[in-house]
Amino acid sequence: MNQNILKDSTSTIRVLIMTSVPAERDAVLRGLNGDARFDVVIGGVGTAAAAVSTARALATAEYGLVVCAGIAGGFAGQADIGSLVLASEIVAADLGAETPEGFCSVDELGFGSARVPVDAGLTARLAEALRAAGLPVAAGPVLTLATVTGTAETAAELAARVPGAAAEAMEGYGVAVAAQACGVPVLELRSISNAVGPRNRDAWRIPEALKALEAASAVLMEVLR
Repeated sequence: MNQNILKDSTSTIRVLIMTSVPAERDAVLRGLNGDARFDVVIGGVGTAAAAVSTARALATAEYGLVVCAGIAGGFAGQADIGSLVLASEIVAADLGAETPEGFCSVDELGFGSARVPVDAGLTARLAEALRAAGLPVAAGPVLTLATVTGTAETAAELAARVPGAAAEAMEGYGVAVAAQACGVPVLELRSISNAVGPRNRDAWRIPEALKALEAASAVLMEVLR
């Protein structure tokens, strides 16, 4: 796969967008309004399902970009409910080991990396376009976790572990490692449905987050013309 394709011509690339559930896929499709350059796939919930589904899709067609898109929790002070987050990097925040001194990442263990870089230039262009469209957007690390945070203590621990963490979800790292293995650039785009911290379903704003995801997908379509 040609990693320079985005630099050469964004008008001819095919884009694979990975979502986890039907509601996210449908929101993205509404925003794309039938644009045939995009394939939107439901990859399932969690890192393993996302990685397998992304790898399978990348094996069947040639893509110039992979986007992990969906709703997520936002960290206090970084991303408000209803806003958007673009990953500055994609981090498997719980991939490592517990030690008496605290959490030790696979990077520190010397067993690879829990971090996947994104296409920084395209991320910056998309962020600028989203702001121009009047959509609130923040950039920062997006964390991938096997277990969604449910306490203030865990939220604080994660924020300390990954400074500037903006959002958490469950699939980004799986999508990203599959794209990385195939040499395809990757982005992660999230709309915020809830705050990271104590679990309170009554405070979640999923319809609003899906509407923001739809609007962001329309902007993505224009940026890649």
